[in-house]
Amino acid sequence: MKFDYKNQFNKTVVPEMKKKFNLASDLAVPKITKVVVNVGIGRLTIASKDNKGLVEKISEVMAMITGQKPSIRPARKSIASFKLREGMPIGLKVTLRGQRMEDFIFRFINLVLPRTRDFWGIPLKNIDGQGNLSYGIREFSVFPETGQIQNVPIFGLEVTFVTNAKNKEQAIELYKLLGFPLLWPKNQ
Repeated sequence: MKFDYKNQFNKTVVPEMKKKFNLASDLAVPKITKVVVNVGIGRLTIASKDNKGLVEKISEVMAMITGQKPSIRPARKSIASFKLREGMPIGLKVTLRGQRMEDFIFRFINLVLPRTRDFWGIPLKNIDGQGNLSYGIREFSVFPETGQIQNVPIFGLEVTFVTNAKNKEQAIELYKLLGFPLLWPKNQ
């Protein structure tokens, strides 16, 4: 099943946002500009003897999840108490735009979030003042692409949806219209 993000955006989101926020142009409607997926592997690489192999395995899993090879983020400085040396890989990052971003948004909303354990919705506190939504996932195994992966330690990831919204209210309405399952406070 192909997700048509542009069609849904133009048919439902644009008219509703223009009406609610009194926007003059279709181009003034906020949209998701990119999705950033991060994995912190500092603890895993310090505990592992085969540092290079572990980074490669996690990189392959991230490539499977996002459809794009991640970039390795090295440590900027050494910290002796954490057994961390400058240049050691401590994270992986993928930035998605265009069609890959749209496909990832569809899979995230419709496949990943329902499979997440004890999921009741995305709290509104996860949306910052600029309208960016960050959500952490404890186990990569909730992604259906990772079905039979073995010999990879369980790791979590953080997904950030970056928008060009002017404020938090516009971003909340955008996420609601796109189908994100937001968790509303009890007093509303």
